[in-house]
Amino acid sequence: MKRKFARSGIETSLLGFGSAPIGNLFKSIPTDVAHEMVHAAWDAGIRFYDTAPMYGHGLAEHRMSDALFEYPRNEYTLCSKVGRALTPSSIGSFDHGSWEKVPPLKADFDYSFDGTFRQVEQSLQRMMSNRIDVLLVHDIDTYTHGTAQSQRFKESIEGSFKALIKMRDEGTTSAIGVGVNETDVCYNVAKEVDIDILLLAGRYTLLEQESLDDLMPLCEERKISVILGGVFNSGILATGATLGAKFNYAKAPEHILEKTRKIQSVCEEFAVSLPAAAIQFSAAHPAVVNVCLGARNLDQWNQNFMYLSEVIPGDFWQKLIKQGLLREDAPIPK
Repeated sequence: MKRKFARSGIETSLLGFGSAPIGNLFKSIPTDVAHEMVHAAWDAGIRFYDTAPMYGHGLAEHRMSDALFEYPRNEYTLCSKVGRALTPSSIGSFDHGSWEKVPPLKADFDYSFDGTFRQVEQSLQRMMSNRIDVLLVHDIDTYTHGTAQSQRFKESIEGSFKALIKMRDEGTTSAIGVGVNETDVCYNVAKEVDIDILLLAGRYTLLEQESLDDLMPLCEERKISVILGGVFNSGILATGATLGAKFNYAKAPEHILEKTRKIQSVCEEFAVSLPAAAIQFSAAHPAVVNVCLGARNLDQWNQNFMYLSEVIPGDFWQKLIKQGLLREDAPIPK
């Protein structure tokens, strides 16, 4: 199943491989398991591979590209990000946050013009590639920067985005955009910069459709292609409303647990898997060209792929709308 990025003309698979888990997010994954998942994705027809220097402080870039090295470079689309510079530093001298067993590379924010060129060059070297097809400015949101968000946003407009526009104009990359967790930041970037793509993580899902108010219509109007990450809302739409279920990288609040329980009830009525509903709903919007999924092991990845092909009856979606669990104006799968 393929879709095409509207502006660049890049055609790639609807499902994408998200590499954050193989950067040892929350838990260390053996290198052979990481490679197995990349190979399984390739065998399943996945041709869109997303990464970032942030993911494991360069580890995800290295592991993913090492596994992809045996495949023809012109047969897949590579997406990475800018905004963090990696500098060799001894382990223990820097904070690596939620990433386990990282390489000795310290990550610092850098949205400058010159810094962006250096970051891309270093990523190309880590990934043993001559080009990155899609380049996104990463994490210029409030979730990441708090009260400093407005300053970081300004820095990116004056620095990183100008650098990416130059790279696109020169043919160094095919498409540019932004990758964040907040719809308002995507909207503001789209209003200020001539972007081709945005990667929105966790904000257009079975549980959240506020982006239908302004962001998604703007994308359709401007032919900005949308990549969706976090379609499970960081866990709960994969696990269900279980004890300790995660929502937006934290323990799910009660109102989210309750809404998930109601959606699960409809899933049970129609014999539909909750994760399948989550993936297929997100993929149904006409602006969405790719749904990027991550996994921690081979079984998880293979299951994700199967969810895409699960047959879901049309009455299922109508029941969700009737019960107020899904917006009436949300595009639903056909």
